[in-house]
Amino acid sequence: LTFLVTLVSYAVYRGWNRLDARLWENMPTGRVSQIPNSGVQSAIAGSLWVVGLTAAMALPFGILAAIYLEEYADNTRWYNRLLELNIQNLAGVPSIVFGILGLGLIARLLGLGFTVITAAIVLSLLVLPTVIIASREAIRAVPQTIRQASYALGATKWQTTWHQVLPSAVPGMATGAILALSRAIGEAAPLILLGAVTFIKFNPDSLLSGYSTLPIQIYNLIKEPQAEYQELAAASIVLLLAILLLMNSVAIFIRSKFSKRW
Repeated sequence: LTFLVTLVSYAVYRGWNRLDARLWENMPTGRVSQIPNSGVQSAIAGSLWVVGLTAAMALPFGILAAIYLEEYADNTRWYNRLLELNIQNLAGVPSIVFGILGLGLIARLLGLGFTVITAAIVLSLLVLPTVIIASREAIRAVPQTIRQASYALGATKWQTTWHQVLPSAVPGMATGAILALSRAIGEAAPLILLGAVTFIKFNPDSLLSGYSTLPIQIYNLIKEPQAEYQELAAASIVLLLAILLLMNSVAIFIRSKFSKRW
């Protein structure tokens, strides 16, 4: 913990002079004379695009898969057991492996190139096991007596799932979803393989646009020798840490505020 506090304190100290509106209002620049006013607006916009699309793809599929596996799947069937085993294994696969898969299959074979949609698909596959596992845990935590009482009143299985189980499981599912997306927003390794641009002076405007993200921009800036770039990198690190801290705080708040004690 002391080491972590030291690193964060050093980043705040180095980037303090750049923690202002210039950071998110200005684009990166390659001109030495304009370095003091450069920012990371394009990286912030790229992160919003990629993470937003990741959420739109991963959350619905992850929640539906969790509902199927917990409420409908027959665990005596070999394919359901195989599916569960693969989900558990995929949750532990390094992110760089997903980057290699995306490079060979999505970017090249499917011809989507190094675009926003390619990055979003790969990050969706990366966080999908986490969403499924967290959602299953939330659904499993709902007592069986809730289901039995609903059945006793004549409700169907789907009515019970939709009106009784899911509302009770939403806080846990939301917490898992936020934590999964916080992992996605901090990823750099797979995006390096997927052609995330290290220097870009425009914001993405479509699914097929080029892009950069905050981790990629930090990776690029930290290598530059100029002190101004080092300050910008430190300020970007603080901004990314603040975003991650906010997301995790929201997840903790939702879980503590809305979770039911059975």
